Amino acid sequence: MREVEWSPLPPRVLELPEMVDACRARDFGVVFKLAQRAGLYPSRLARLCEMTPSRVSEVIAGKRVLSQIGVIERIADGIGIPGAMLGLAARPWEADQDDVPVSATSATLGRPPVIDHQSSKPAFEVVLPMDDEALELKRELARASSADDSVARLYAKQIDTMRQMDRQMGAATVLPQLETQIAQMEDLLGFRTSPGGREPMAAALTEAATLAGWQALDLGLYQKAWKLHETAKSAARQSGSAALLAHAMGQQAYVLLDLGEAGQAVEQVRFARESAGGGLPPLMETWLFAAEAEAHAVAGHEALCRAGMDRADAARPADPADPALPFLFLGGSHLDRWRGNALATLGADEALEDLTASLASMDLSGFTRAEAGVRCDLAVVLARRGERDEAQRQALRAQDLAAMTSSVRQRRRIAQVLAATAA
Repeated sequence: MREVEWSPLPPRVLELPEMVDACRARDFGVVFKLAQRAGLYPSRLARLCEMTPSRVSEVIAGKRVLSQIGVIERIADGIGIPGAMLGLAARPWEADQDDVPVSATSATLGRPPVIDHQSSKPAFEVVLPMDDEALELKRELARASSADDSVARLYAKQIDTMRQMDRQMGAATVLPQLETQIAQMEDLLGFRTSPGGREPMAAALTEAATLAGWQALDLGLYQKAWKLHETAKSAARQSGSAALLAHAMGQQAYVLLDLGEAGQAVEQVRFARESAGGGLPPLMETWLFAAEAEAHAVAGHEALCRAGMDRADAARPADPADPALPFLFLGGSHLDRWRGNALATLGADEALEDLTASLASMDLSGFTRAEAGVRCDLAVVLARRGERDEAQRQALRAQDLAAMTSSVRQRRRIAQVLAATAA
C-alpha cells in the first residue's frame, strides 16, 4: 500500500511560482500569506509551527525575519513544505514508504503523519479540526462584514498621515506600518461576502499600496515596489476608480525607469492615460502628462518631453487641489520643479532658471524629499556648466536631506553627482 501523504498545504499551493520563490528565498512573510489564502489563518499557523500568533503576524507584516534552522524546520514540518524547497535535508515524513500505512490521531494533529509499522491497514485519518477552523473563518467573515464605510474612512485618514510622514521623514519609518495596514485591508476585502460596498475599502487599499510601492522604490526594493503596485492596480479595479488605477499604473512606470527601461516606462504611462478614455480628472491628466514627459526625458526624447510638459501645464486646473486625489501635489511651483527635473535630465541650461525659481518660491516645509530632489537637479545642471563649487554645495545639502529620509534612490544619484564634481 502506498503511503498517504498529509499536508495542510495542498499541492496546488506548494507548486505556485510565488511559493517556490518564497521558499527558495526563505521569505516566510510571503509563505505565510500564501498559506493564509489557502485557509491557514495566523492562529492556526502558530499552532502548526509552534510559534506565537503575534510572532506569525509580525512575520506576515515584514517586521520579523526568520533565519534559525530550528524554526525553519518547524515550519517545514508544521505545514508540510518539502525540505528541498527550503534548502533543508528531506524531512522524515517525506520518505517514500511503500506498503506502509499512516495513522493520525488527535495527539498528532498539526504535525506530519506518523508511520504505523504494525498495522496492514491505515488507521483513521483525521484532517483538520474543522470546528476550530470554521469558528475562526466565521470570525473573519463577521469582522469583514462589520467593516463599513466609516472603517474605510479611518484607514484613509491614517494613510494620509503616513503620506505626510513619508514626505518629511522618509519611507524607512513608514513602510512597515503601511504594510501591516495593507494586510489588514486585504483581509477585510478578501473575507467580505457582500458584492456591494467594497469600493471605499478598495480605494483605501489602492492608496496604501501605491504609497507603499513608492516607498519601496525609494528604498531600492524593486521587486517589492513592483508587487505593491500590482496590489494597488488590483484594488483600484475593485474600487471602480479610473483615476486611482491610472495613478497606480503610471507610478509603477518609475520602477521601469529605475531599471533602465525608459521605453517601456513611456508606454506604460501613456497606456495608463489613454485606457481611461478621457474620463480622468484634470489634475490626474496633468500628473500623467508630466510623468510621461519625464520618461521621455530619461529616454532622450527632448521634443516629446517638452511637448508633454506643455500639455501638463495646459491641463492643470486653476485650483490644483482635488480632495479626491490627496496624493497629488501640483500647486504652486511643484510643476515647475518637475519641468526643471526633466530639463536637467535632458541637459538643458534653462533648467537652472526653473529649478532656482521653484526652490525660492515653493513651500518646502514637510517636503524634505522634494527639496533634496531639487538641489540634486541643481547640482547636475551647475556641474554641467562648470560651476563645480556651487554644484558641490547643492549636492552636499541634498545629501543631508536624503539622509533624513533614508532615500536610497536619491543617495545613489547624489553620490554620482558628488563624484562628478570632485573629478
